[in-house]
Amino acid sequence: MRVLFLLSLTAGLLLSMSGWAQDVPYDPAKPNVTGHELPKEFENVGVDEHLGGQLDLSLPFVSDEGEQVTLGKYFNGSKPVLMAMVYYTCPSLCNHHLNALNDTMKKLKWTAGQEFEVVAVSMNHREGPDVAAAKKVNYVKNYGRPESINGWHFLTGTEENINKLADQLGFKFKWIEDQQQYAHAAVAYVVTPGGKLSRYLYGLAVDDETLRLSLIEASNGKIGTVVDHLILYCLQFDPGKNKFTLYAWNVMRLGGGLVLVVMALILVPIWMREKKKSQSKA
Repeated sequence: MRVLFLLSLTAGLLLSMSGWAQDVPYDPAKPNVTGHELPKEFENVGVDEHLGGQLDLSLPFVSDEGEQVTLGKYFNGSKPVLMAMVYYTCPSLCNHHLNALNDTMKKLKWTAGQEFEVVAVSMNHREGPDVAAAKKVNYVKNYGRPESINGWHFLTGTEENINKLADQLGFKFKWIEDQQQYAHAAVAYVVTPGGKLSRYLYGLAVDDETLRLSLIEASNGKIGTVVDHLILYCLQFDPGKNKFTLYAWNVMRLGGGLVLVVMALILVPIWMREKKKSQSKA
């Protein structure tokens, strides 16, 4: 897992320093994909996963409309939440990260604001609701579903509350003075309707099926069909591949259960007929 977020961090550093972007695949077998060691100024930057951790929904922030809100406003108990900690004036990585998430969301049949909520929180305490509102307008327009506007939320806040949320997410970032930028990793968080961390999705390119299954997993049965939940039962999240993969043990259990059901459907009628024959002879 440390390899995974270090790769994400390395990708972010390259983008921040060069100003260009490309999708960086996460290959745990090749941790040194850049051929360079992590500079000292980027130490203690990355992600410590707190799966199952509860976010403090009472933390106050400012909405993109300039309203004083708490984080809990976006966790109503019925929809999972896709979260990202970025900053809106970021010259490179944050834009590419949000663009990639937006492109993935476009592939889903579900729409932000209906089946799930999208919450972005700025790590830059100097930013205010004006820049957040402009960012929201751009992403809703790019998403191409104007009815989703109430499902997007771009928040700003004080340094204290930003750091509290970052600690709960396990998100470690740092201001680099000579670069005039933040060093940080690219990671999205899938959170349950009650505010518990369900899944970490790393990198600039999140597979649409992985996002869909992560939202189903976090929804506590609120979204997705019966078939979706059966599929999810047969899969297990592989952090090394940053995606869901087949889980053989559950497949065997499900297969065994189906065999028993089929046998019951065949044998019970036979048993009933034999019972009726015995009763009629008596």
